[in-house]
Amino acid sequence: MLIRDFTLADAEQAIALWQQCDLTRPWNDPLLDIERNLTAQPGLSLVAEAAVGDSPEHPATEVVGTVMLGYDGHRGWMYYLASHPKMRGQGIAKALVAEAERRFESLGCPKAQLMVRGTNTQAVGFYQALGYEVNDVLVLGKRLIEDD
Repeated sequence: MLIRDFTLADAEQAIALWQQCDLTRPWNDPLLDIERNLTAQPGLSLVAEAAVGDSPEHPATEVVGTVMLGYDGHRGWMYYLASHPKMRGQGIAKALVAEAERRFESLGCPKAQLMVRGTNTQAVGFYQALGYEVNDVLVLGKRLIEDD
């Protein structure tokens, strides 16, 4: 497995992965999310890719994990952390989080944060095992641009 910068060329595979992982929502256009993220902070977000197929001369690779990152000067944020459902338990998500934390630290970022839907107890348990704590805060939002 290789962890590298997320590029626009990864969008199609990333979106397919997010759909498999039930991360997309009808009110967010995932392609626009990717384009906005890569424009705002190029070189910060990550994909994990792994070899697929059995041709040693021409090994094909596939995106098997993603995490989009943002740093606002105060906190680092993680979004769209996903690992391929058939490859869970192989350390993909853990490696992506570790690299995200490393990149945040290299920017002088003092704290990493993320949002998880309250019903996603599996994800909450995963993050808690990595040392993340549930914070007693409310997240408020206001849609400024509708994704049609």
